[in-house]
Order: sequence, then structure tokens, then C-alpha cells
Amino acid sequence: MLINCHTYYSYKFGTLSIDELIDEAIGKGYNSLVLTDINNTSATIDFIRRCEGKDLRPVAGIDFRNGAQQQYIGIARNNSGFQQLTEHLTMHLHEEADFAERAPEMEDVYFIYPVGKVHPKLLRENEFIGVKPTQISKIFGDLRNHREKLVVLQPVTFRNKRDFNIHRLLRTMDNNTLLSRLPKSEEASPDEIMFSQEKISEVFRDFPDIIENTQRLINSCSIHFTFKKAKNKKCFTNSPEEDFELLRKLANEGLKYRFSNPSEAVVARMEKELVVIRQMDFASYFLINWDLVEYARREGCYYVGRGSGANSMVAYLLRITDVDPIELDLYFERFINPSRQSPPDFDIDFASRDRDRITRYIFDRHGWDHTALVGTYITFQYKSVVRELGKVFGLPAHEIEKLQKVKDFGSLDEISRLVLQYSKLIHGFPSHLSVHSSGILISEEPISAYSATIMPPKGFPTVHFSMLEAEDIGFAKFDILGQRGLSKIQDAIQLVYENAGAEIDIHDLKTFKEDQEIKELLKRGNTIGCFYVESPAMRMLLTKLEADDYLRLVAASSIIRPGVAQSGMMREYILRYRDRSRCVAAKAEALELYQLLEETYGVMVYQEDVIKVAHLFAGLTLAESDILRRGMSWKFKQRNEFGKIKDKFFSNCAERGYALDLVKRVWEQIESFANYAFSKGHSASYAVESFQALFIKAYYPLEYIVATINNGGGFYRTELYVHEARMHGATIFPPCVNRSEMQTVINGKVIHLGLGFLKSLETNTINAVLKERYRGGYYHNLQDFLERVPISLEQLSILIRIGAFNFTRKSKKELLWNAHFILSKSKKTAPERTLFKQEVKEFKIPELYYHPLENAYDEIELLGFPVTSSPFHLLEDMQLPPTTAGDLPFRINQNVAIVGSLVHVKRTRTNDGKTMSFGVFIDFKGHWIDTVQFPEIAARYPFSGGGCYLIKGKVVEEFGFLSIEAAEIYRLPNENLEEPSTRLKAPDKSRLLGVNYVENVQTSSSIELRKQNKF
Repeated sequence: MLINCHTYYSYKFGTLSIDELIDEAIGKGYNSLVLTDINNTSATIDFIRRCEGKDLRPVAGIDFRNGAQQQYIGIARNNSGFQQLTEHLTMHLHEEADFAERAPEMEDVYFIYPVGKVHPKLLRENEFIGVKPTQISKIFGDLRNHREKLVVLQPVTFRNKRDFNIHRLLRTMDNNTLLSRLPKSEEASPDEIMFSQEKISEVFRDFPDIIENTQRLINSCSIHFTFKKAKNKKCFTNSPEEDFELLRKLANEGLKYRFSNPSEAVVARMEKELVVIRQMDFASYFLINWDLVEYARREGCYYVGRGSGANSMVAYLLRITDVDPIELDLYFERFINPSRQSPPDFDIDFASRDRDRITRYIFDRHGWDHTALVGTYITFQYKSVVRELGKVFGLPAHEIEKLQKVKDFGSLDEISRLVLQYSKLIHGFPSHLSVHSSGILISEEPISAYSATIMPPKGFPTVHFSMLEAEDIGFAKFDILGQRGLSKIQDAIQLVYENAGAEIDIHDLKTFKEDQEIKELLKRGNTIGCFYVESPAMRMLLTKLEADDYLRLVAASSIIRPGVAQSGMMREYILRYRDRSRCVAAKAEALELYQLLEETYGVMVYQEDVIKVAHLFAGLTLAESDILRRGMSWKFKQRNEFGKIKDKFFSNCAERGYALDLVKRVWEQIESFANYAFSKGHSASYAVESFQALFIKAYYPLEYIVATINNGGGFYRTELYVHEARMHGATIFPPCVNRSEMQTVINGKVIHLGLGFLKSLETNTINAVLKERYRGGYYHNLQDFLERVPISLEQLSILIRIGAFNFTRKSKKELLWNAHFILSKSKKTAPERTLFKQEVKEFKIPELYYHPLENAYDEIELLGFPVTSSPFHLLEDMQLPPTTAGDLPFRINQNVAIVGSLVHVKRTRTNDGKTMSFGVFIDFKGHWIDTVQFPEIAARYPFSGGGCYLIKGKVVEEFGFLSIEAAEIYRLPNENLEEPSTRLKAPDKSRLLGVNYVENVQTSSSIELRKQNKF
């Protein structure tokens, strides 16, 4: 009887999870159920999978609606019918078109219309009218005379009154209105619950033939999917045999490219992998990835292959990755093992600008009907639901903000309690479908055999299900990502060629790994702008590890990840590296465990370590070990497989006689980081890209920094990269109408910031300036510019204030006077070609007051940071300590006072939930200052935005890394641009300077600091 059931994948309409719907049906005595989510197929695959082994036969369909108005229900008689339905839905979703009153003709589909939608005489053989239990009284006349065309239609959308309330709230959010104003036409009827079979039979007791029609319809439907069986494109060539022969041929060619004289170990590893690849029928998967990177190289697109596939020798030989698995002793079973059903992961990063081109190539190469992006579900989060429900109930914004922070419900009024109660219930519901960050499916069958697709702004069809359902059904996704780090490298190589006349072989990794300049940058943590190694935490880790080689950088790339760090194992790794006596103690405690992880001093660092420990230490099979590795994600943990593996892990360890305390600690380590840790091959791929970036930074720092600025920076703001360029000897100029492009340009050691960095300068203005300059040459003066470029006074003022006309040798104020005079009667210049130039009268204006910091404040307003001044120039004229970062090594365990310009603040929580922070500053000579603010200090001296700070505290050193444990932090006041007599004074300067704290330290004025700094 259940031919119109909804889950909460009927977004902002349904209220039941898949499991709740199944349990409700079984509990009510049903043995079949038709899932018909509204204009959606997200739940279908998982619904069918979850019905396996249960006494419930799944049937698939779609509820086609225009908004909330039901047009008809389509029920698939078989898999072919389901495909017809998905194609019909896909066409309407892509075109954003309404559904017609009548369904199209489909051979393998039943269509059910609501009462009154279609006259019974007009129904086709496969079409019926659905009668709700509340519509029994309408069975007369034509309906009564065509009872063979009637079926029971009892929609299922919720279970009870509470679910109905949730439904109404979801509908109100979807309609962006108040609950009191929600039209009845936009919500379901309160009786859309699952009645028992007995109740349905009782309601239709006078019409048993309608019940028989319904049961006959359901019984004639059958849909089946095989799970965990490969659905990817089977052959890259014409047959599996041809695929394998091509793969072997390419692998042998790769041996000559990668190794001048391959060792026996290399050849043996290649042969071992080829055997398993053939056994697992993965040849086409490798060839598709090979074809993709071949295309990228032909097109000049830079890429880095990573993921577990980076553990593969064959992938290395096919140039999918640049990681030699023999060199790194990569664990083969992480890449592929005979118990694993799915192929390995290849995450291939491309320069951001090339990603769409690469994606389009995949769709064109393998067919748009057989290719799709992977979907993902955006779920409701508690705080956002509180905000939305607050609006639904008409609460003002300030009350909603308070509710988001409430912990005690006792003092709340009824409306507020309802908001919080239902926010908790809705938390975790899927809100809408989006696009996975990188996944692409290439299917042997048309994609429509499994799902309808949406067409997001990316312009590529996207399936309705996520990567988890894709894996369940048997798809191995191809991960194509865009990465700014590669864009930086690509642009830097071009800039080096243009500015320095040098060509770089960016794939000469053997040379890079031995380069002493790169090793020095790593060891000192001088890695600003370089991929994955520039953050304060990474800079600290590299210093503590004395990381000056490839292997240590590979390890650092993984142990910096949240899980390893938060579990305390990052610190333990550093301690064991610096103090080998701790390794001896760890080996004595658990020799077998230590031997498995000897390379990383007995600490689990990589995802492979989870497999090793589970398989070799706890005795799980390789398949079970891989489930354990993958099972750390929250969604996978909900499944029974994970709980069973955990139980077996502990029981196996008990049988092997391990101490329970040791087993618990090992398990906690696995659980704390496995979902965050990298595979070793993945870390190695990151390290490869880091070495490429470091090489360019070491030998061509200015070109690399300009490329970094032009690609949106990295971990830090643009201001820091401009500072870094200065530290490497560059002269920096603000945007100029004669020298700048849209992006930043470099000529020798002179850098002009790009016009595109001006916050309020319109793209049309920039294009007009550049187009005319390319056509007619440099602008001679302001008058020449205005005769050639159409521009408004507002836009012209921005260019003048930033210094884009400094080449005229006239002051900004004089230029602004002239601009106002010329444009005073028109909103915009309208240049016309003339035979003779008209002279414009120039006025002599009196000398106006000029403050040295006016330029700095204009630059801060228009660019976000000062270019011609440093942050220290902005300080009031006051006595400040001259201590610099260079003095800190000589002041360890001493109290110091130092001034720094804030670069970055990272806030974190201690084990007891208190907030502490880490600060990163640069001193007035441009060098790093690192601080730590423990909870009491963080609370007493909070950071209050960018600028310069006076820091007081104790210098501490750990494994060569210096930082200041802050005791006091004050943000220093800036100078005011008014006349000196009207300057604002800093409050309580005596407290700020803290004379007692800095006794015996000489002081200097901010003017002296300006003379010393290198900005």
C-alpha cells in the first residue's frame, strides 16, 4: 500500500531518515515499500542497500512536483524504468522547467495521479489515479466506473505530531516566511503518516479491488543493484586484455624514464603490482588516470598526483605521481590488497585555472552520459538552525544571537524553548545537495542507471548521491582538484623565464632533494609562500625536527595534521627524535609494536600505520584493517561494520596476551588521528611540491613571491608577502597606470602592485586603462590620461590617492584639484579622437599641509596595508624598547619587552576547555617573533585587530625554537594625521611602557625605529 514514501532527502519537506522509514514499515507489518522522494533520487541507492537482509522489498520511484504541488508519481517497474524516470527528472532539473500536467510515455514505469488531475478515460495502460483514505467519499461517477484504474495513495512524510511540526518548520524555512504566514498549500496534510495495513484495509473495505490493484502494481515492480561490484568504465581500449598489455608497455617505458639502471627491487615491485592490478581488473582505472596526466602535460598544465595511489610503483612509472615507493619503503597493502574491492585513490591536483579545462576533457573523452561529478549533502547545523527558526518565529536578531549561546533552558520563554528544542531535532538533516570538492565518476553504464543529476553553476552534471553511496554501489571516483600552490609554481617559472632569462626543470627532484640552499631554508623555517610548509605551526615543527631532508619533510607533512597533533603523538615524535632514550623505553614496553613503526620511532604517523598495526599487531585481516582505516569518519562509524571491527581488535589483542592498558592506548591513538592522517605516499607527494616551491624560492625569491601575491597569497595576507619581497631586496611601488597590469609585475628587483588589488577600483575601469595603454602607449600626464580613458571622478580619485600618477611628479592634492576641475560638470569623461589636442588651463594652487603618513593611510584604506611605509611608521612618537628578534637567543629564560607587528593569531583550547592563543609577529627589522598566551593571559590581554603590539614576557626555547611566553600584550596607538598640537595621546603610557619591567633596557623613539627598519 505504500507507494508514496518520503525521506528527509525530500529536502525541507520530509522528516524521516532512511532507517527510520524502513523500521516504521517493518514495524507496521509491511513487506514492500516504494520510495518516492520529491524530485530527488539521493536516498534510492542507500535505501535499496539497507533493505538487504530485511523483510522488506524495496521499490524505487520519484514524486514529481512543481514546488509543493504534486503532478504525478512515477514508480519504476524495473531498473530500465528507474533509468527512464531519472532521465526525465534530469532534463527538468537541468532546464529548471516545470513538470507538465501529464507524464510522458514510458514503457517500464507506472504513473499515479492525484484525484482530479486526469479524467479516468484519458489514462494510459500504465497510468492510475491514487485515492487517499480521506478521499473515499469521492469514489463515485467516473471514478466508480473505472475502479480498475484506482490505487491506494497514502503518502508517508512523518510519523507523529512532532514530525509534522518539524515538517512545517522546514517548509517555512524553505519559503522564507513566518510560521504564521505559511500557506496550507505549501505543507503536507497532517495525515501523511504510515497507517497499518489493517487500518488501510478497514478504510477501503467497500473497495477491495482498489487494494488488489495497489498490491498487484507493487508486486509487478522489482529493482536490483549489485553492491561493491565495480561500476567504473570497464575498458580504456577495446578489451581488458588490451588494457593490460598497454599498461605493461607503458610501465616498461616508464622504467627507462625514471631509472637509468633499475634495480631488481624496482622491477620486482613493478611485476608484483601488475599481477595484482590484473587480478583486481584495475588496468582501465590506471590507464584513465594516465591518459588524463598525458593530456595535462601536452597542454602545459602542472599537476601533482597524490592519494594512496602514490604508494604505487606503476603509478610512478606512468608519471601519475612523482613518488618513488622504493625510496620511501611505501606499504604496498595501503595501495592495493587482494581483499580490497575498490581501486586506490588518485588525488590529482592541478593549477586552479586549469581545473575546469581538465574536467571538461574527462567529460568529452568519456561521454557526458557516462560521466558526472559526485554530490555531497549540506546538512543543517545547530547554530544555523537556531538562527533560521528564530526568524520563523519572528524573533528579533539580538534575541536570536542570545539563543545561539544559551545553555540553560530554564529561564527561557515558551517560544525560545521551542526554537532550541526543534533546532536539536533538525540538526543533521540534509538541507540541500551540493558538489563534492573533487570527485568524478566515469561509468560503464549511463549515469542515469543509478541517479538523476543536477546542473550546478560549474556546468557539469552532478549525481544526487555522495561518495559513500558511490563507493557502496561500486564506483571508484577520480579526484581532480584545483590548487593555488601549483598555480604559483606555474606562474613563477614563467616569471623566472621573463625576468631572469632562466628555464627551470621543475621535475628534477633528485637535484632538489640534495640542494643545500633548500635544506637551509627548511632548517631555518624560512619557508614563507611555499606550499604546505609556511604556516607558523609547520615552521615551528621544521625547526624542532631540524628538517633538512626529504624523509623528515614527508613525516612532518603528516604529523602536523590535527589528529596526530591533538593525540599528543606529534610531541612524542619530536621527543623521541631528539632523545633516543625514549625510543629505547618505548621498544622495551612493546617490542612488536615498535618494530612495526621503527621508521617513525614507534609512533603512528601515516594511514598505513593503522593498517600495519591492525593487521600485524592485532591480527585483523587486510580487508578488516582497511575498514578500520576508512571507518574513522563519523558517517562510516554509524555502520555496523565499524563496531564489529573494533570489538575484534580488542578480542584479538586479548588472545595475543597484550596488556589491556597498552591496547587501549594503541586504540586511542588510532581513533584520534586515522581520519586526519595522510597516507605516506600522500605526504610524500606534498613534500615533492614543497621541494619544487622551495627551489624557486631559494634561487628566484622575488619571482616566486610575485607569483604568490598574484595567486591570492597563501596562509598569510598579501601584506606579509610584500614584506617578504622587501626582505629579499625588492623595491615595492603601489599600482601605477603606466607600469602596473591587472596583477603585480616585476622588472629586475622593482615590483609594481597590480591594479586589481585596489579594493574599490572597478574591473571595467582597469580594462579601459590597460586597453588604451596597450593601444596608445604610456600616459604622459593627467590631462593625457583623461583625454584617452573614460573614467568617473570617483574612480579617478582612487587612482590618484593610491599614487598611480606619481610619475607626473605632482602632489596628490594638486592632481585631485585638477581632476575635480576637469570633471566637475560631468559624471564621467567621454574621450573623443581629435586632430589637435586642446590645452587645458592649469591652476597654481597654494601649498597645502601634508603629513608624512597620509600616503600610508590612503594605502591602508585602498589596499588594506601600507606600501610606502611600514606598520612601525604609524606609531605615535613614544619611547619604545629597541629589542629585536635577533636579541632573543641571548635572552633565553629572561624577561623582555619587544615590539612586533601582528601577522597571525591562532586560538585553541586546552584539555580543560579554556582558550589560549599563539601569536606571530615581525619585529621592526622584519624578523619573526612567536608568542604563546596561556589562558589567563589570553583572557586578560585579548588581541584587538592588526597593528603593532608591545609584548612583555619570558623568552623560552624548545629544541631550537624560540618563543615568548607572554605576560602582557598591548596594542600600540597610531599617530593621528591632524596637526601635532591636536594629536590624540595614548592612554596611560606609563602603564604601557612598564618602566620596572624593562629596566636596564635602553629605549628609543618610534622615529629612531623608523630609521632602523628595513621596510
